[in-house]
Amino acid sequence: MDFPIKPLITLLAIVNPIGVIPFFIHFTRNFTSAQRRKTVSIAALTAFLVIAVSALFGLRILQFFGISLASFQVGGGLLLLMSSLQMLNAQPAESSAHDVDDGASRADSGASIAVVPLTIPLLTGPASISTVVIYAEKTRYFWELGVLVGYGLFIGIATWLSLSAAGRIGRFMGQTGINVMTRLMGLILAAIAVEVMSDGLIKLFPALAR
Repeated sequence: MDFPIKPLITLLAIVNPIGVIPFFIHFTRNFTSAQRRKTVSIAALTAFLVIAVSALFGLRILQFFGISLASFQVGGGLLLLMSSLQMLNAQPAESSAHDVDDGASRADSGASIAVVPLTIPLLTGPASISTVVIYAEKTRYFWELGVLVGYGLFIGIATWLSLSAAGRIGRFMGQTGINVMTRLMGLILAAIAVEVMSDGLIKLFPALAR
């Protein structure tokens, strides 16, 4: 299953917590320090739970709906490719203008933005879930599945660290630095997306492997 590097690199590229920092700063500009810390903790915990649940139960959900993994790989790869194109435009992988506007209005009204839209879909969403399910299918031993869940914990910690230091990172890197990093992650993600899609297409159409 390309252990141990590729699943972690893919998840880091999709989630890209540093790329979400400008939105986090914008959403929480009127928050108190306590509210900001609570938002960071909930967002980090939710990101971990999304990845962990996807790793443990994603395949069972596919089986319940009778969806083949090959079809899911093609669809998931397409989602990854679409996300990478957004990142090449210096946007979070799974965001839309509506999500950003919704987050701003929720924050202004005093509602929590930690889960929606900060974690889902700005940090984790369909592309992240698809990635975890695809790699979960490649596991052969229980410990490998545990590693995927551990990657979810790593992503949660990375999210907590990045958002907790959002102000300092934003000042150090600036918008230009964050955009460059997001575009670099998008380029890596595009290459991984092509691999995932090609693997699924070969399973659906074995003649392509000749």
